[in-house]
Amino acid sequence: MPYVPHDDETVKGMLEEIGVGAVDELFGPLPDELLQADFDLPQPLAEPALVRHMAALADVNRTDRLSFLGAGCYDHFVPAAVRHLAGQSQFYTAYTPYQPEVSQGTLAVIFEFQTYVAALAGMEVANASMYDGATAAAEAALMCLRLRKGRSRVVLAPNLHPEYRRVVETYMANIPGVEAATLPCCAPYEPGGTVDLNRLTGSLGDSACFVMQYPNFFGLVETKLAEIGDVCHREGALLVVAVAEPMALAALSPPGKFGADVVVGEGQSFGLAPSFGGPGVGFFTTRREFLRQMPGRLVGKTADVEGKPGYVLTLQTREQHIRREKATSNICTNHALAATIFTIYLSLVGRSGLAALARQNVQNAAYAQYRATGLDGYEMVFDEPTFNEFVLRCPKAAEEIRAACLKKGVDPGLPLGRFYPEYDDCLLVTVTETKTKADVDRLCDVLALA
Repeated sequence: MPYVPHDDETVKGMLEEIGVGAVDELFGPLPDELLQADFDLPQPLAEPALVRHMAALADVNRTDRLSFLGAGCYDHFVPAAVRHLAGQSQFYTAYTPYQPEVSQGTLAVIFEFQTYVAALAGMEVANASMYDGATAAAEAALMCLRLRKGRSRVVLAPNLHPEYRRVVETYMANIPGVEAATLPCCAPYEPGGTVDLNRLTGSLGDSACFVMQYPNFFGLVETKLAEIGDVCHREGALLVVAVAEPMALAALSPPGKFGADVVVGEGQSFGLAPSFGGPGVGFFTTRREFLRQMPGRLVGKTADVEGKPGYVLTLQTREQHIRREKATSNICTNHALAATIFTIYLSLVGRSGLAALARQNVQNAAYAQYRATGLDGYEMVFDEPTFNEFVLRCPKAAEEIRAACLKKGVDPGLPLGRFYPEYDDCLLVTVTETKTKADVDRLCDVLALA
C-alpha cells in the first residue's frame, strides 16, 4: 500500500468533521507516562535512504542456515503454481462470502477445503477452517464440554504439543468449575513415549474429553489409537485427536477410522511456508451427529431455482451472527486465504503425489536416524515408529549442541529441555522431503564436531 501523507488542509477538514480541535486530542485517553515518553527516534529519512534502510533490515531475516526444526511448523516444498493461483485478485482480495450470489468461487474453494480435510481425517463433516491448530484443539475441548454436560474436566496428554496444551489451559482457565488436567498417562513419564493405556484407564470418569496428538509431539505414531478410543468411550469421554503434521495422514490410517470423535489440527504443511511461525490454518472435523455444536462456519452445497449447483454458508454458529448464549464460539473470522492455499496445494499434488511425498518424509527421516545414531554419544530415545520427526539424545546438553551447530550454519532441531526439563540432553529433529542426503550428511558431520 503506498504511503500518501495528508496535507494541512486535509487534516483540518478531517478534524472538523469529527469535532476535534487538534490531532493531540485524539491521544487523550492514553496515560501521561506514554505520551511523555522519550522514544529517542532518529530523524526522518528521504525515500531513497528509507528504502535502503528497510532493505538492510530485511536482509537480517535472510539466512542460508540448514534447518531441521519442526515441532508443529514444517518446511515443505511449495510449488510456484500454488502462490500464483492463490494470488489471483478473486481470491487474494476477497472478503468473507456473506453474499453467496457474488461469492461462488470463494465458497466453492472452501467447500473443497472441507472435503479434503474430512477425507484426510476420516471424518464426516469439517468446518470452513479455524485460526490454527492450537485454537482448534481448544475449540474442540469446548465443544466436548457442551456435548458432555455435567462433566467438568478436559484431560490432556503430556505428549500433546506443549503450546497446544497451554492454549487449551488458557481457554479453560476462566470457565467456572472447569479444569484442564494433564495426566501422567504417557511420556515423559513412560519409557515408550506414547499413551499408556493402563494409566489412562479409570482416569476419565468426570472428563468431557481426552485430547492427544497423532503423531505425538515426540514424532511417535500412536499405534494404539483404537484402544485409546475404546477407553474414552467406555468411561463416557470423547476422544479428540490433534494433528500438527497433516502430511503424516497421507501415510497413516486416519484417526476417524479408530474411533476419534473430533479431529483437529494445523494445515500449514500444505502450501504455507513456515514464515517465522505463521500464519497457519486450523482445521476441525467431527461426526455428523455433532454438527450443530461445531464452532465457526460451514459451507454447504445446494442447487438454485434452475437446478444448477450453488454454495452457501450453511451454518454460522458464532457470536457475530447469533445470540451470544446460543453461539458455539466467539470466533470472528476464518483463515480463508490460507484455506484456499491449502486447497490449491492438495489439488495440484493429488492423492498419489501426496502419498509419494509422505513416503519421502519417512525415508529421509529414517536415513537421518540411521546416520545420527552411528555417531559417538548419540542415540534414539524411543523405539516407537516415527513419521518425519524423532528424538535424539545427545552426549551433552542439547542447547550447547545446538549453539555449536548454529556456528556451522546448521540448526539441528528443537532442544526439548525448553518444554521437558528431563529431556534437556535431547533434540527433536525434523526431516522433510526438502532435505537431501547431502543435507543429512552435513547435519551429522556438524553433530559429530559439536
